[in-house]
Order: sequence, then C-alpha cells, then structure tokens
Amino acid sequence: MSTPILMMNNITKEFPGVKALDQVSFQVTQDEIHCLVGENGAGKSTLMKVLSGVYPYGDYSGEIVINGEEQKFKSINDSEKAGIAIIYQELALVPEMTVYENIFLGHEIRNGITVDWNETIKRAGEMLRKVHLDINPEVKVKELGVGKQQLVEIAKALSKNVKLLILDEPTAALNEDDSENLLNLLRDLKKHGVTCVLISHKLKEVISIADTVTVLRDGKTICTLDNKQGEVTENILIKNMVGREIDNIYPKRKFMRSDEIVLEVKNWNAYNPALGRNILKDVNFNLKKGEIVGFSGLMGSGRTELALSIFGNPDGYQVDGELIVNGKSKQFKHPRQAINAGLAYVSEDRKGDGLILIQDVKQNITLANLVEISNRGVMDDNAEVKVAIEYKDSLNIKTPSVEQKVSNLSGGNQQKVSLGKWLFVKPDILILDEPTRGIDVGAKFEIYTIMTRLVEQGMSIIMMSSELSEVLGMSERVYVVSSGRITGELPIEEATQEKIMHLATS
Repeated sequence: MSTPILMMNNITKEFPGVKALDQVSFQVTQDEIHCLVGENGAGKSTLMKVLSGVYPYGDYSGEIVINGEEQKFKSINDSEKAGIAIIYQELALVPEMTVYENIFLGHEIRNGITVDWNETIKRAGEMLRKVHLDINPEVKVKELGVGKQQLVEIAKALSKNVKLLILDEPTAALNEDDSENLLNLLRDLKKHGVTCVLISHKLKEVISIADTVTVLRDGKTICTLDNKQGEVTENILIKNMVGREIDNIYPKRKFMRSDEIVLEVKNWNAYNPALGRNILKDVNFNLKKGEIVGFSGLMGSGRTELALSIFGNPDGYQVDGELIVNGKSKQFKHPRQAINAGLAYVSEDRKGDGLILIQDVKQNITLANLVEISNRGVMDDNAEVKVAIEYKDSLNIKTPSVEQKVSNLSGGNQQKVSLGKWLFVKPDILILDEPTRGIDVGAKFEIYTIMTRLVEQGMSIIMMSSELSEVLGMSERVYVVSSGRITGELPIEEATQEKIMHLATS
C-alpha cells in the first residue's frame, strides 16, 4: 500500500456566521493525482488555504500531517519549506517582469549579496524544459498566452523543489488543447515524483486524470473514490457533490423556431489601435426571438471582442458595419445606449468587470438600473431591498442577506448576482460571455435552467463559450469564430465537437 504524503485530520475552519470546514479529513498518497471536487462554497479552496499556510495554525482546529510529522504552518513560507506549492486560478505572475525573473521571484539565486542573473537564466531554462515549454526565458510574461503563463507558474513551483503541487481550477481559462497539454504535464510530473492535488469543476477532466477523488459538500467530507476501481463516474460525482441525482445537466426545452430576427450584424469589422490590427473581419450573423445562439471558438478567436463591440464598444475599437436591432439600424457609442435599446451583457470576468466585490448583493443587482429605484434623483432604499430580494429568490442566490458583500459569496452565486444585475434592466437580448466559467455542476444546472426559462418567456440569448459540451447542450444554432472571422454556422442537429473544432482551427 502506498504511503500517505499528506493527511488532514478533522479540519474545522469558521468565519463570522459561517462554518466553512466542519471536521474535514483528507488524505493524499505519494505519487498520485488526487482530485478535490465539490460545489462552489463546499470548502475546497478554504481547505487548501489551510494546508498552504494562508490560514495559519491557530486559525483552525485539526491537524496537518506530512510524511508522518505534524505541521503547524504559520505562513506560506513554512508550507513551501515543507515542499508544498499552490497555484491559484488567478495567476500570481508579474506581467512586466521576464519569465526567469518570475520563476525565481522571492528565492533568487545569489552570488554573495548580488543576484546571479546568468545562473538564474540557465536554471529557468531547465525549469521550462521540465514543463515542456519552449520559450525564451528572457521574454516578458505579458507577451505569453494564458496557457503558457500557467506552465510558467508550474515551473516556478518546481524551482522550489515542490513535492506536493496544488492546482486550483488550472484549466478554467484554457482552451481544449492547452487544457490537454496541462493534464499531460501533470501525468509526466507524477512519473517524476511530484504528487498533485487538482481542484476542478470539469468532471470529464477529473475522470480522465484522477487516481482518487475526494468530494466535499457544505464544508464536510462526503467520500473518497478510487478511479482504478471504477468508482469515479460523472453520475456518481454529481450525486455526491449536490446530494441528488441530475439526470441531464442541460434542461429539456422545445425550440421556438421563430423567424423573427431581433438582432442582425452585417459586414462587421473592428480595429484595435493598441494591437495595430483588425480583431474582427467581415462578421455576419443574426439572432432570432426566443432562441439561444452559441458562439464557439478557441481562446483569442474574437468572441469577447465581438460581444463588446456590439455592446457599446467600451474598449474603444474602431468599428464599422451595420447593426440592426428589432428592425432598426443602430450605432452604440456607449453601453448605456445599448442598454436603452434592450441589450444586456454579462461579462466573462465577473470579478474584474461584472461586479463590485466590496459592495453588497443589493447594490450590485441594482447598479445598472438605478433610475428604476430612484425618485427625482434620490434612491429609494426600500425599493432597492425589495428588488434585490426578488432577484435573490427568483435566481436562488444563496446568501444569508442581500446586504452580504459579494466577495463573500461562492463563484456560482456571484455569477447569479451578475446575471440578476443585467436582468434588472429588463433586456430583450442577453449576451452571456462564458456564463458558467469556474462554477460547479450544480450551479451550472441552475444557470442553464434560468436561461431556458428566459427564452421560453421570449428573451433571445447570445452565448459565448469555450466549453463545447455547453455550446452543444444549450444552443439552437452555433456560429464558430476563428481569428476574428465567422468560419461556419451550424444548426444544432448538424453540430458536433469534431465539426466545431475543424471550423475553429480553420
């Protein structure tokens, strides 16, 4: 029987009014890939922050045992000395610094009192080869794509002689190819003695890579499953994560098949002055009443840029082409004009662009339509609370109060607040950019159910997504975007992953 490299016994961690971890026990065996799954708010990230010293000894109860010895980490430095490294979903790299500077940031190679830059560059090259990344270590991080930045983060961890590598949603922002490359790297690291703990909401990814899986729910350990024994299936994971069976994550609905076009884009082009090139080229598409149209494509294909250029062009692209909304030609020079015309846009980055995290739920929900809860320029606090409670209930936002700060909510509930904010402007057309990124299967099902309800009520939805299963599961038609162009349109009856990937790479 393999030796446990890590045991976390009866870990309890409380925040004011919330027990985030309740007697959680968790064990990882030497040289395995152990996946940690659960709904948003289940306690996964909190447990890993306890392990990595973000929450120091004394802030929690229970014990951490590494290689048979109890550990009492007081800081991240203590956990790193014990061979633990954690890579968060939001990468901790300095964009303006070079790759080699980032890899050895905080543990520089010195020759006396000065940094030995030649040795640093040499050693950085060695670390990059270990993660199969063929780049010049002297390039700045900001010049790399997200997938390569993720590998630089892992190289940084390996430079500290890591024995236990923790990755929190490492593939959330990656395309299919970059995700598969990363998973293959983890398999390779396992062969070379690095034990990995992977937090992921992508269940197919978990099934493909995990040796064992531990499921958390509501801050408690539910079970640990052995993939080699056939215990890890999608249905079993979902049942243990949400406490019930979900037969089909994509709600069944009847397609409206309306011929009424509510939005049409013709010969749409967008030039980005900062990049000095066109980011959208001769784009043509339409959206019909009561339908969900999916937009698929690789990272950087131009999906988000298309959404932004339509929704009032907040990034200041040089746009030309024709935009027709409900039969009328429109030119939006500001998002407010798009909102007034019946459009709403839920951004892909809910934390950076969609929400104000330090404000509470009610303030975020009413933010885009303050005039609705104002009387002669003065906000009606009672009306704001009433509206927020209505959306909290209708969207099933799990929060003890609408006065709870959004930063304290799980990712899935933050996404529902962002959705509520835009539904409050009462749009006819809703643009959803990566609507389920970084949220668990239970929250995804709720978002999909809300989308289904909205189109049945007559709303029309444009959904930008990098998850092919999501595009195929929710769309009535699919447009594929590649290098700023639409390379194909597929009715859902003809759409397959293979066809979409062929068009996305053409």
